[in-house]
Amino acid sequence: MASELCGLHAQVMSSADLTLWARIDGLHAGDLADALWEKRSLVKIWAMRGTLHVFPASEHPLWSSALRTFMQGHLDSWARHYGVSSREMERLLATIGELLQGAGLTREELAAAVRAKSRSKRYDGALRHSWGGILKPASYQGSLCFAPSDGPRVRFTDPRSWLGVDGDGPEPEDARREVFRRFLTTYGPASRDEVARWWGAMSPARTEGVIRTLGEEVVTLDVEGTPSWALARHADEIRSATPSRSVRLLPGFDQYVIGSTKHSDRLMPGDHRARVHRQAGWVSPVLAVDGMIEGVWSWARKGSRLAVTLEPFRKQPSWVRTAAEAEAERLATFLGTDLALSWSA
Repeated sequence: MASELCGLHAQVMSSADLTLWARIDGLHAGDLADALWEKRSLVKIWAMRGTLHVFPASEHPLWSSALRTFMQGHLDSWARHYGVSSREMERLLATIGELLQGAGLTREELAAAVRAKSRSKRYDGALRHSWGGILKPASYQGSLCFAPSDGPRVRFTDPRSWLGVDGDGPEPEDARREVFRRFLTTYGPASRDEVARWWGAMSPARTEGVIRTLGEEVVTLDVEGTPSWALARHADEIRSATPSRSVRLLPGFDQYVIGSTKHSDRLMPGDHRARVHRQAGWVSPVLAVDGMIEGVWSWARKGSRLAVTLEPFRKQPSWVRTAAEAEAERLATFLGTDLALSWSA
């Protein structure tokens, strides 16, 4: 599922857990953590838009190769931001990779190791920055991934030694084409603006240029007046698709919502975008009915109970309310609690 979704958005790990819960029957709480830290079949890195994502470990070479295209256009600007030359930046990233080989280091430990090796404190702030700082480009070039945390402190390691994945991925441009191909498979049809927003670091015009290199594999479809890209082999299926009846509680930062950010207002029954896409990039959990975003919801543990509050944007028919309550019960079972459910309207 992490592969099909083009990575699990993992800025908030509980949301990544619930993204899987919403799609996989029989999932157990703790399965994601087990796959990350015990089985090592998944890996957590900084990826698209500079945000944290979880990918299949076997696909790390592909994604890190595609993410190296970020480096091509931004190495100089990153270097200027941290007050170093491009050559110093390259040496620093190489040093980070060397220090992480076979090791699991916290931000503080990695900063201390870099300080000792470089005999300079100039990188301390960038290495200890809570939003990633200079660790992000190290992740993009494939020399850093997350390791099990040391209590509340996150740790980092070298992906090759941690995952045991040998070999490099495709050439960066080929890898990016494959990544775009996968995005269109799952989220197409999508406009060039939507693909550019999802990937980050490229203008819509440049993004369209990359999509066009897929040649006859892709076609443009008209989506309410917006030219949108899809894989040619999916075009007939898309044209003949009909809505399926479903009611789902999707968590915050769910890929369905993130993948439709540019046109999500078309999926809502009115001007409710600000309740879904909130300040500071926060994406609310949503009530999805037949693919439409019909409301938001929240949850919190209160002792042995799970308090779930549903806030529809408009009055919902009884079948939707019944199905939404069943979803909430399923969530409580997944989390091993009793349910305390309320509707705000």
